[in-house]
Amino acid sequence: MPNELPPRDEYLPRIVDDQVRRYLEIFGAVEVAGTKWCGKTWTACRHGESVSYVDDALALAQSDPQAMLAGEQPHVIDEWQLAPAIWNTVRHAVDRKRGLRGAWLLTGSSTPLAKDEDQARAMHSGAGRIGRIRMHPMSLAESGDSTGQVSLAALFRGEFARATVPGDAASLAAAACRGGWPETLDLSPSQSLLTAREYLNLLFSESVPRHGRDGGLARRIALSLARNLGQAATYKTLLADVSGGDEPLTTTATVASYLELLKNMYVIEEVPGWVPARRSPKRLSVKPKRYLADPSLAVALLGMNEEALLADWQTFGLVFENMCVRDLMVYAQALPDAPAVPVRYYRDDAGLEADAIVELPDGRWAAFEFKLGIAKADAGVATLKRVREKVTRNPHARTRPPEFVAVLTGTGEYAYQAEEGIYVIPLRALGA
Repeated sequence: MPNELPPRDEYLPRIVDDQVRRYLEIFGAVEVAGTKWCGKTWTACRHGESVSYVDDALALAQSDPQAMLAGEQPHVIDEWQLAPAIWNTVRHAVDRKRGLRGAWLLTGSSTPLAKDEDQARAMHSGAGRIGRIRMHPMSLAESGDSTGQVSLAALFRGEFARATVPGDAASLAAAACRGGWPETLDLSPSQSLLTAREYLNLLFSESVPRHGRDGGLARRIALSLARNLGQAATYKTLLADVSGGDEPLTTTATVASYLELLKNMYVIEEVPGWVPARRSPKRLSVKPKRYLADPSLAVALLGMNEEALLADWQTFGLVFENMCVRDLMVYAQALPDAPAVPVRYYRDDAGLEADAIVELPDGRWAAFEFKLGIAKADAGVATLKRVREKVTRNPHARTRPPEFVAVLTGTGEYAYQAEEGIYVIPLRALGA
């Protein structure tokens, strides 16, 4: 039986709303997947007319997945991955009615991991029938901590708006500790960190063991990732962090499998490498950078709070980088015809690096550097100029110049144009 929808007037608008509306006009069903507690259910219900909560009727969902499809459409099926047979049931229902659009909204906080090859073969991708949307924790623009005056979409159109925003480090540290969880917006940073710690405790004590893995090892790997935020850390680097003492030595294959699990549970974000040539094999061979889904998770894993961040500027810088990546992913995903992987990073063989690259299907691209302190903005500008010059130097490569390059700052108050096509933008001024 369908359940009652949450009150619509309590819904906090999300940037992903436009994408959900667009997908409902195209696909028979839409999956909204992402980190647990990031607001998927509320967003899906905002666009739905009825809802079934799988965890409230798990026995029924597992024995009769068709029952979860009943309800006024668009009908929301919350946490469908608890009864994976629902996926194929929805797919078959879409197949049976030509031209069906926007009938079901599925939400999920993990990708079902097949227990054996037979189950893996049984899970159809749903390509063409089920549109897939990735949802992230709230960006600063969604939580009200960014004015959004400088629009990423507008920058790609060649439009820039100057802005002035708060530039103090203390409120930025508080935002990092509070994170992008909708339910913590009215809490203090210390209260919010308690929520993040509880999230991690449940993850490692219940969710990970449910997949047949060791929660303690998963926690150590997550802690290693928090310690190596923004680094293209190899499996050997992570292995060195989690092995030792009297414990049996973990293998790199084990580390890789745990990383895949955490990625499938939307706990970590992988940012792949970028090279200008789209068909270059280097796009596949460059090691990804890894971040936590939300900066508050990194702070909680490291056992810190806002005072500790302010006292450890280097670690604060890494947490700020995690915040920048989270927000860029939200804003870039909202761009017209955004690719499946909207954010990448650049690093060449000589060590020249841009923290983020946003590339559009039509070939336009932009490069970003992240600098916590405004005093480092000039260094970021210099790096981006070198990247721009090197990437476009070879005429045979036919790489177009970037539409713009930008340094995203944490403590800067002013969004300004440093040079033609080069901007310095406080993260608290950026939006979609």
